[in-house]
Amino acid sequence: MKTFFALLLTWASFAFQTAPLVYQADPVASKLTWTGHAEVGSWAPAGTVQLRRGQLEVVGHALRKGRFEVDMRTIAHSNTDLQRHLQGTDFFDVAQFPTAVFELREVVGKEALGQLTLRGITKPLRFPVTVTRTGRTLRVQGTATVDRTQYGVRFNSSSFFQNLGDQAIRNDFQLTFDLVATAGAGPAQ
Repeated sequence: MKTFFALLLTWASFAFQTAPLVYQADPVASKLTWTGHAEVGSWAPAGTVQLRRGQLEVVGHALRKGRFEVDMRTIAHSNTDLQRHLQGTDFFDVAQFPTAVFELREVVGKEALGQLTLRGITKPLRFPVTVTRTGRTLRVQGTATVDRTQYGVRFNSSSFFQNLGDQAIRNDFQLTFDLVATAGAGPAQ
């Protein structure tokens, strides 16, 4: 009899769990900006890149998981030569790797934990986030610091090349994001 009640309680706990609420990211309303840095001096080029699509799941008040695709072909900078260089094989090779993907595994406290796939290489990534929900709109904001060399982007890295002088570029860059998503009626993918 005790086994029966234990099974009944287990079944009931699964039956009454809150279903995830799925939010679809709005690529037009969302904003992604990147900033790189020279190793010497204060040069810090910055630009944008566009979100292709994204999805988040919220259970109760907790952001549980998500998936975001970034269109690397849209990486932009005001200097067209630098923009083409970033899109080329020295950096992000957007012809071969047109999409970067971030898979959010969970948010613990105010820290997002997940995996970033860039140039076909997947590595864990964690960074602070702020999540705000207003009605059916969810906004996720933060800045992730990414070590480009972990993804095969070694151009002018003093970790791999010597005597670069003022041509050395820091290994890390920042991706600042302001993601806007709206609760949808569709099931989680």
